[in-house]
Amino acid sequence: MEVAIHVPDDIAQRVQAQWDDVARHALEGFALEGFRARVLSTEDVRRLLGFGDKFEVHAFLKAHEVAWYDLPDLEQDRETSRRMGL
Repeated sequence: MEVAIHVPDDIAQRVQAQWDDVARHALEGFALEGFRARVLSTEDVRRLLGFGDKFEVHAFLKAHEVAWYDLPDLEQDRETSRRMGL
């Protein structure tokens, strides 16, 4: 899917002055929000942003102060371990 957005010229000039690559900035914002909302996985973020591995994703999330492993993840891992008898 390709998505296009209309940005008024005066706003476009201001954001272009702040962010060299506005399209990339918008894509990163989309990926961050999707991850925070638990709509996107780390693998989805990796693919969207063209990272080579999950460690690049973790660094990206850390740079944006987004936890990539949280309490629900820990609880799920504990439940999986319990079911597996570990």
